[in-house]
Amino acid sequence: MKLSDLKVGTLGNVMPPFDSAIKAAKLNEEWGFDSLWWPDHWMGWHPQSIWKPDIAELAKYQKSPDVYFDVVAAMAAIGVVTNRVQLGTTVTDCFRRHPALLAQAWLTLSHITKGRAILGIGAGEAENTEPYGIPFKQPATRMEEVLKIIRLLWENDEPVDFDGKIFQLKGAVLGMRPYAEKYPPIWVAALGPKMLDIAGRLADGWLPMKQEVKQYGEKLAAIRRSAQAAGRDPSTITAGMFVQYVIAETHEEAHRMVNAPLAKAYVLVEPTSTFERFGVKHPFGENFYPLTDYIPSHYGREQVLDALDKVPSEVAEATLTHGTPEDIAAELKDYVEQGLEHVVLVNTTAFADVGKARSSFRLSNELLRLIKGN
Repeated sequence: MKLSDLKVGTLGNVMPPFDSAIKAAKLNEEWGFDSLWWPDHWMGWHPQSIWKPDIAELAKYQKSPDVYFDVVAAMAAIGVVTNRVQLGTTVTDCFRRHPALLAQAWLTLSHITKGRAILGIGAGEAENTEPYGIPFKQPATRMEEVLKIIRLLWENDEPVDFDGKIFQLKGAVLGMRPYAEKYPPIWVAALGPKMLDIAGRLADGWLPMKQEVKQYGEKLAAIRRSAQAAGRDPSTITAGMFVQYVIAETHEEAHRMVNAPLAKAYVLVEPTSTFERFGVKHPFGENFYPLTDYIPSHYGREQVLDALDKVPSEVAEATLTHGTPEDIAAELKDYVEQGLEHVVLVNTTAFADVGKARSSFRLSNELLRLIKGN
C-alpha cells in the first residue's frame, strides 16, 4: 500500500455554534477528507485548574476545556448535510451507554447517513465515568460483552438471551435492520493484549492512539493473528490510528510549540512505559496509569504545573506528532509500511499556540494534498 492510498479523517467540530460544525463538515468533505470523527467525552484532558489566560491563551476565546456535543446527535445532523464522508466516534466507551442503546443508535445512524456511520468504541477511561458515579471496573470483560450483545441484537430478529458476567438479557429484541442490510462497522480502540484479542475476534477495525511505529506493527499483527484464530479473514479488519499533531512552517517552530503547557498536557495521558523509554518516571508517579488514574478535575493548578515541568522536551517531541506538512507525511508513511490504512488527524496546533490556528488549517490542507498525492 502507498501513502496515497491512505484514508484520511479529521475531527468534526465539538462545540457550539453548531452552524460552524455544519460549515466545517461540508468544507472537509469538499477538501477530500474521507471521514469525520467526534470524541465522546463529558470531560476533556486539560484540567480546568490550568485553563486560565496566564497559562493557556486559548482560554481567552474558549471558556471551558470540557465542551462536547453529544456524538450521536452531532453525527445525525452532519449525516444529513454531507454525502460521502464516513462519520465515526473516537471513541465512545462501553460504560455510559447500554449495548442495546448503542445497537439501536448506530442502526439509526446507518439510515440517516445512508450507511456511512462507524461505531468507534473502547474501554474508556476513568475521567468520563468515576466523577459521574459510574465505577470503572472490568473494562475488558465489559467491552467483550458489549460487542457480543450488539452483534447478537443486530443479527437476530427473534428475542435473544445473554448470560454474561456484566450483562444479562432475557428475551431481548431489536427489530430494526441496517441501511442496505449492511451493519455499521465497529472499530475498537485496543492497546493491551486482552483488548487486541477482542478486536481480532469481534471488530471490523482498529483505532488506537498513536504509538511507536514498530509497536504499531506488532499490535496490528497480534490483531490479525487473533482474527485468523477465530476463523475470520484478517484483511477485513481496517487498521486505523488516531494522531494529534502540531503543524508549522518549520520543524524548529513545531519543536517550540509542542513544549507549550497545553501541548504537554496531552503527554500526561501517556502511559508510564512512554516515559520509561527516556529513563524518567511518569510525572504523576511510577505506577501511574492515566486511563484509570487521571481525572483532570481532581488536580489543582500547582499539581498540574509541577507535572508539566517534569515532562522532558524529548518525551513531548517524541510522542506528539509535529513538524511541517512534509515531516508529518513522512512519519505517516512509516506507519503505512506497518499496515496503517486509515488515519484520523487531529489538529491541536491552537492548543500549543493559538496565534498559529489560522495558518495551521492552511498547512493541514497541504498535508492532505501531500498524502493524497495531489
